[in-house]
Amino acid sequence: MQNYWRLKAVRTLSQVLALCAVALVLFVTIMPAQAQSVQIASVSPLPVPADLAALRAQPAIGPTLVPLAPGEQALTPALLANYVQRQKTLRAVDLERLEPQEPLNTDVLLGYIARGTMSNSAVSALASFAAPVATPLPALNTSSLAAYVESGYQPIEKRVERADAERNCLAQAIYHEARGESATGQLAVANVIVNRARSSRFPSTLCGVVYQNAEKGYHRCQFTFACDGQSDAPGERSAWARSAALAQTVYAEFATGEAVGAVPRSALYYHTTSVRPNWANTYNAVAQIGSHIFYSPN
Repeated sequence: MQNYWRLKAVRTLSQVLALCAVALVLFVTIMPAQAQSVQIASVSPLPVPADLAALRAQPAIGPTLVPLAPGEQALTPALLANYVQRQKTLRAVDLERLEPQEPLNTDVLLGYIARGTMSNSAVSALASFAAPVATPLPALNTSSLAAYVESGYQPIEKRVERADAERNCLAQAIYHEARGESATGQLAVANVIVNRARSSRFPSTLCGVVYQNAEKGYHRCQFTFACDGQSDAPGERSAWARSAALAQTVYAEFATGEAVGAVPRSALYYHTTSVRPNWANTYNAVAQIGSHIFYSPN
């Protein structure tokens, strides 16, 4: 009898435990669904301070924009039009038409200063080539400026024309006298022409040296091609291109006072090895390059 009641109590306890387990499962399953239905109170963000909003609106390069330096501005139609107008203003004064007796006025003086202060430009480079010998400039005053305008002033167009003519004369001499020589031989011939232009014994320009006495006829000129009566037009395109390129380099050295360096500066004469002129015995031979022998006066 005692065992019966004990067995019944065990069964009842098992059923109670089973019911508790079911209740626990239902509780765990139902609670998340109920939690999702809970309404969360809406929250508004705090207002952004004015100084922070201004900082966020600034560009990424920093709080202060650095202004562009002169020359770094983007090329715009307005900027180009301003440049053109300024150049027209600078060139409004025609110094070529200034008469010696005309009084020096403010417009003339400012025009001279404006033209002379255009540095770091192609015009300045051409001007330096057209003035081979650098001499100290006198103080700027009315008399010195009037004397410059009267005797020494040359417009840019004439300076460019003169530089082109000088290079062409030198190229003609290199082509006709030494186009069959090596690069060093051609440079040596050009060097003699430059030496003559720098010597007081010959004309002071390259064209003057190359065509000296050409008007007197054959055997009277310094270079045969200049007075042989034949056309000087080059017939070999590649040889002419080399002569022109060399002439441009040598002329730049001549205009800036640099030494050419192929032969000594004292070398003023040369002849080919196929001839022996009488004057060769009275001069000192200083170099032989290719088919030319170069001489300096005693």
